[in-house]
Amino acid sequence: MADRQYSQHQKKVIQRYYDNREQIDEQRLAELVTSLFLATPKQAIKRWESAEDLMRRLGVPESRIENIMKRKDPAILATVVDDLQKGLITKKKQ
Repeated sequence: MADRQYSQHQKKVIQRYYDNREQIDEQRLAELVTSLFLATPKQAIKRWESAEDLMRRLGVPESRIENIMKRKDPAILATVVDDLQKGLITKKKQ
């Protein structure tokens, strides 16, 4: 892939995105909980994949991710979001 030349404005936008990525991921995970409650089984497959990726990026312990993915219960995923918001799960630094 060719090196891209970004303007100063574009560089600042990109930097702000990565500075706030943790909060963005946390928000997306919370939105996925709601979406999973309302999703059809076919739609839920993709949403669970996204939830798994987000949990890994946010530093949720692997054993907890495995348990959630095995049970695929949105209520359990909601407790993870709650724990993230309360600071009970230490978010990994990127």
